[in-house]
Amino acid sequence: MTTLQQTDTEIDNDLINRVLAGEPQLYEQLMRRHNARLFRIGMTMLDNDMDAEDAMQTTYINAYTNLDKFRQESSFGTWLTRIMVNECSQLLKKRNRLVSEDISVLDDHHPSNAAGIKESPVSKVINKELGRALELALLQLPEKYRLVFVMREVEGLNVAATAAALNISTVNVKVRYVRARLMLRGKISDYYKNDLVFPFHLIRCDRVVFYVLDKLGIAH
Repeated sequence: MTTLQQTDTEIDNDLINRVLAGEPQLYEQLMRRHNARLFRIGMTMLDNDMDAEDAMQTTYINAYTNLDKFRQESSFGTWLTRIMVNECSQLLKKRNRLVSEDISVLDDHHPSNAAGIKESPVSKVINKELGRALELALLQLPEKYRLVFVMREVEGLNVAATAAALNISTVNVKVRYVRARLMLRGKISDYYKNDLVFPFHLIRCDRVVFYVLDKLGIAH
């Protein structure tokens, strides 16, 4: 049983041990504890809410099937984030292959001023919550800087955890974070709040959780 004195890592490890010991239904609690973070990571990398959900679902299924291989030396959140980043990277590679097969799609790949192009989910969220200037600042940030910024500034991960999740050095994390802040020029850092950027609402949370539980054959 969890107590108020337990850390997030201890709570996760307790749930993992109980899942492995024969209480698979508790995997739902693990998913709900990490849903919001994975969604923001997915949106940061994929710029599409449904793709982010697909990546989350695959991540959770892969994590569950390999749960017995998780070494509790690092945090479950870091391990899960690494799986999510890898899955998003695979989706991006697949997306790029599809784009390269159809040259006409390249014209739609730059949403700046082209008429008739629908505003992306990321644009809608940021435009609504943070304003046009902040939207432009974030969307113009290269992915590798944007991703580090979200992990450090929004998710509150420390340098070591961010480095582990992205499989890069701590020096790279520090450099990318500083460069991200310089490129944003202060437009986002003062307003960038965890509950405003890429919000993960209950309906979406339930949809992801129930899909994964059904796929894994876990009653809910």
